[in-house]
Amino acid sequence: MSLFSFFSKEKKESLNEGLSKTKESFFSKLSKAVIGKSKVDDEVLDNLEEILISSDVGVKTTLKIIERIESRVSRDKYLGTQQLNTILKEEIAGLLAENNTLDLQDFDIPEGKRPYVIVVVGVNGVGKTTTIGKLAYQFKNKGYQVMLGAADTFRAAAVDQLTIWSERVGVPIISQGMGADPASVAFDTVKAAMARNTDVVIIDTAGRLHNKVNLMNELSKIRKVVQKVMPEAPHEVLLVLDASTGQNAVEQCRQFTAATEVSALALTKLDGTAKGGVVLGISDEFKIPVKYIGVGEKIDQLQIFNRVEFVDSFFNG
Repeated sequence: MSLFSFFSKEKKESLNEGLSKTKESFFSKLSKAVIGKSKVDDEVLDNLEEILISSDVGVKTTLKIIERIESRVSRDKYLGTQQLNTILKEEIAGLLAENNTLDLQDFDIPEGKRPYVIVVVGVNGVGKTTTIGKLAYQFKNKGYQVMLGAADTFRAAAVDQLTIWSERVGVPIISQGMGADPASVAFDTVKAAMARNTDVVIIDTAGRLHNKVNLMNELSKIRKVVQKVMPEAPHEVLLVLDASTGQNAVEQCRQFTAATEVSALALTKLDGTAKGGVVLGISDEFKIPVKYIGVGEKIDQLQIFNRVEFVDSFFNG
C-alpha cells in the first residue's frame, strides 16, 4: 500500500488542485519533448534539462537529476520515453529523501517543549502573516493553546493584520504597536506564554530592514532576549517564501540563511503558479526541510509537506 493512501481525500484533492498549474505546464512541455522519440537519448535529455530549469527547479538540481538519468540510461542501455515519467518520479523522490525532508503527517509539536517557540521570517508580500494565521488555526485545531507575537513593528499594517488573524482564529496576541522594540515584543510574548501554560508561540518579525546587517542584528537580538526567558528557544526559525516568484524565492532563501539560522521553510502560493519546481530546487540547494506548503487561500489550505504525497500528487494527480 502506498503511503499516499493514508492521507485524507480532502487533502489529496487540495494538493492535486494546488499543483495543477505546475503539472499542466511541466507535462505539456515533457510531451512535446518526446514526440517522435522512442528512447531516451541526448536530445531528450537536453529537452528535459531545459524543461526542469524553466520550471524553476534550478540549474544545480536540474543537472543532478539529469546526471542520474544519464547514469540509468548508460546502465540499462535502452530506456523508452514511456518510462521517463517513472524514472523522473523515482529520481525526484530520491532527491527529496536526501535533503532533510521531515515527512511529518500532522501539525504536531515535539514532546517536552512547552511553549514551542516559532520565529517566522520572510520579506513582505510572501504571505508571512497569512501563514502565521493559518498555522495558528491548524495548531488550535489539534487542541494546542496558541499565542501570537506581533514583533514586526516597522509596519502598522503588519500588527493590524496579525491582530485580525488572532481574532479570526481565536487566539491571544501580544502587541505593543508600531515602532515598539521587536525584541521587547518577543520577550513579552514568550514570558506571557510561559505564565499561561501556552503550547505554541508564533512570533512575527520584520519583513524588510535597510540591509542584511540590520536584519541579522535584529533577528539576533530577538533570539537573545527570548533565550533570557527560555534558554532553548526559539525551537524553530521558519522562513516563508512565495513559490510563485521562482528564483527570487531562492535568492531570498540565500539572504535569510546568511542572516539567521533558518531551520524550516514554508512555501506559499503553489496554487497560483507553474513554478512549483522551486520546491525541489530550494530543498536540494539549502538542505533545509520544507515543512509547510500553501496550496490555496482557504484557512485550512496550509499543509504539512510530505515528499511521498507531493511526488505522488505531482506525477499521478
